[in-house]
Amino acid sequence: MVEDDPVAAAAHALYVDREPGFRAVGTVHGCAEALRFLERARAAGTPVDLTLLDLYLPDGHGLQLCGTLRAAGHTTDVIAVTSARDLAMVRQAVSAGVVQYLLKPFGAAALHDRLERYARYRDSLGRTGDATGQDEVDQALALLRTPERTALPKGLSAPTLETVAAVLREARTGLSAAAAGSAAGVSRITARRYLEHLVDTGLAAREPQYGSVGRPELCYRWTAGGG
Repeated sequence: MVEDDPVAAAAHALYVDREPGFRAVGTVHGCAEALRFLERARAAGTPVDLTLLDLYLPDGHGLQLCGTLRAAGHTTDVIAVTSARDLAMVRQAVSAGVVQYLLKPFGAAALHDRLERYARYRDSLGRTGDATGQDEVDQALALLRTPERTALPKGLSAPTLETVAAVLREARTGLSAAAAGSAAGVSRITARRYLEHLVDTGLAAREPQYGSVGRPELCYRWTAGGG
């Protein structure tokens, strides 16, 4: 992670460490320090897979660092994390090989979405050999792109949906609607509406859970990104 603001760097590292399958291996505050860190990691046999890169750094521009890294043979993927909204800058970032562009300020949910998509992209290209065809290439690249957000069904709110999704995402096992509602601070009926929406959008799955007596209870589990 390359970020000159210590407070932002600490927050972003915390977000990364909370994401399954990711670990913040280090934080640096400038271009030269980033290059040294990546060189040491590569020499140790533990190259960095992904770099969160601020663009405005004390000793240079992040996109210049991208060029330096590529010239030096580094293969780390880059997500630009910046307040730069200039469309010309976005085009330059794409030309420099930046795989995603995340505008500051952002919260944990926004970074979670990008990291989850990046993990799915890496998984889709994890095998060796040739692509089976254009469709496989298109599908892999499409995983990096965030679709336009659609309106929620009537009666559902985005903050509550995020709360219920977070509860389900962090659960070690599946949850009933009652358990999810209790954790999210809403009623069982309300929780079930949001859980069913997550199922309908492919982010969660439902399955019956059989107890010792009585009818089986529906259990919900998070499935997005294989988690």
